[in-house]
Amino acid sequence: MFSKTKEAEAAVAPPPPAAPPKRTGRNGGVPSIISAELIVRGTLVSAGDVTIDGKVDGDIRAASLVIGEKAVITGDVFAEEAIVRGRVEGSIRARKVQLCSTCHVEGNIMHEAFSVESGAFFEGNCRHTDNPLADAPELIVGSDHKASTGAQPVGERRPPPPPVQPGVPPVKPAGVLGL
Repeated sequence: MFSKTKEAEAAVAPPPPAAPPKRTGRNGGVPSIISAELIVRGTLVSAGDVTIDGKVDGDIRAASLVIGEKAVITGDVFAEEAIVRGRVEGSIRARKVQLCSTCHVEGNIMHEAFSVESGAFFEGNCRHTDNPLADAPELIVGSDHKASTGAQPVGERRPPPPPVQPGVPPVKPAGVLGL
């Protein structure tokens, strides 16, 4: 009379709550982030997504680029998609450009799609083109390539090691890890 039935035993527990979706880049990886306290001097190249909240003195090439409100870019930007919330002093060439209300852009923009929020500052010329990245300089830096900017390949940027004196252990320069 009060025995368990097979239906009660077969009752399924509710599934565990779904994990929040992970933030991933275009290629399934995590987006690269330049944080607010970081200053970068040189060319940045990424096949994925990049978020910049710090300062970059140099050109940037990325699949998708988000320039944060406090970010300052002094150089040219090349991207499939660029969302600008901070300051850019240089040209922007992207298929899709969005200037947010907090941005300050001084430079020319070449684009396929272009949107500007009310309050955005933009000083320069903008021009629609079917392929804004067609004649953009190639910024790929590798061991066998020189960047069009004249930069040395990444592997050749390290300074030569200091001379080692017999009986004295070598000293690594400050700030150099794992070399």
